[in-house]
Amino acid sequence: MLGAAAIVSKLLGTLQKIPLQNLAGEEAFGIYNVVYPLYTFILTLAVAGLPLTVSAFVSEARALGKPGETRRVLRTATATLVSTGLLFFLLLYGGADAIASLFGVPKTAAAIRSVSWALLVAPVMAALRGYFQGFGEMVPTAVSQVAEQLIRVAVMLGLLLYFLHLGYGPEKIAAGATFGSTAGALAGLLVMLGYWRREQRLRAYLPEEAGAADMPYPVQTEPAGAFVRRFLRAAIPVCLGSMALPILTLVDSATLPRLLAADGLAESARLHAVGLYNHAQPLVQLVALIATSMTAALVPAIAEARAAGSRELLARRTELSVRCAWLIGFAAAFGLAAAAKPINIMMFTSPEGTRTMAILAFTAAFSTLQIVSGSVLIGLGEAKRPALHLFAAAVLKLVLNALLVPFFGIAGAAAAAVAAYALAALWNLAALTRLTGVRFPAAAYLWRPLAAALAMTAAVLAIRIGFLGALAVARAPRRHPHSRLAVARAPRR
Repeated sequence: MLGAAAIVSKLLGTLQKIPLQNLAGEEAFGIYNVVYPLYTFILTLAVAGLPLTVSAFVSEARALGKPGETRRVLRTATATLVSTGLLFFLLLYGGADAIASLFGVPKTAAAIRSVSWALLVAPVMAALRGYFQGFGEMVPTAVSQVAEQLIRVAVMLGLLLYFLHLGYGPEKIAAGATFGSTAGALAGLLVMLGYWRREQRLRAYLPEEAGAADMPYPVQTEPAGAFVRRFLRAAIPVCLGSMALPILTLVDSATLPRLLAADGLAESARLHAVGLYNHAQPLVQLVALIATSMTAALVPAIAEARAAGSRELLARRTELSVRCAWLIGFAAAFGLAAAAKPINIMMFTSPEGTRTMAILAFTAAFSTLQIVSGSVLIGLGEAKRPALHLFAAAVLKLVLNALLVPFFGIAGAAAAAVAAYALAALWNLAALTRLTGVRFPAAAYLWRPLAAALAMTAAVLAIRIGFLGALAVARAPRRHPHSRLAVARAPRR
């Protein structure tokens, strides 16, 4: 259920960017793509780690036969998350102008304020999701995820069309688009509250839980202060691990507009360039969806092989998973690069930014490999390693942006992204080799796939060239076969 909901939600989130760019233009699209990674990062700071920790603590309390303790976990998590959500809301809303100036794009201030309201709602929704997951009930989380994304996209598109009708500028249009996150979070929370009310009515009839919420805690119950400290000690490491990927995406929001300003570009031109830079992101994210769906089954499969102590089974599953991910991502990267121009025109109505899209296409190969290899490491009980590798990749991205963007513009930022994901993925592979002894030979993982990818690319280019030639012939004006000119040019027998 969670895997299917994640795929539907990410597909909706990925495809919503196309009408935003088509209807509102590159400047509004650029504002959105500067602000949304910031929101994702702040939301990760405010929420990440808590739902998983809540589910673990709720499961523990149920196993110990303490139904009242499960509600204590929920109350503690809700209080913590409401506090952090309120703190970060005030930070974003009150500091919107300062953050926008820090990014070098003052026009993003309205969108930052718009998205900040979601931080008052999303934390409570996250706590309830963790509570239900602790009971092994995944349907509420799945339904709320889909509802959240549906309402988010619907509100974004509705406000986009309405603001375009009113003739608003790109700042207000982008603010309307980002407000969809707030509306979506509210919808997700309402779904979770509906499941919560139903759950309370059902549990009231269970003899072992009836009246448990009203019973005083036993003497041996852990003191509140110690319980909160233990809860936070479990949540903070998970939060730090979850922050790695949002930090990597935030680097471009924080540095790209300012580095482009060094070339003398006006703010509107900088936002236009940021919009062009993000043309490839929906396509790369669709490829990454395949890897994300694989991880749902991959982590428990690796953990099972490890628990069974079968080194041969562990090595076989590890190698097969990595090989499948690499071949899928590798082929997709070359395919997207070869067809970058027609895809760019089809989706975004313009060939602008095609070179950058072709370069960014290769992040599909390394991001897919990073996701799957990181999941294998998690299954091996090494959850910190992929997070540390992503942090190192973010540092490399920051350095390469500073070196390449002043000379190559957004194409330099695209090359930096490829290098950063490659670092994280290859570091994961090195860790897997040390832990499992699995080798990844160049012949099987580089030379043969490269030959196949080049052949595929040549075929794609041949089809493109042949199709364009046939189209030109079809569009050429035809002359009547009995016209005077046709008779004059007819070959003599």
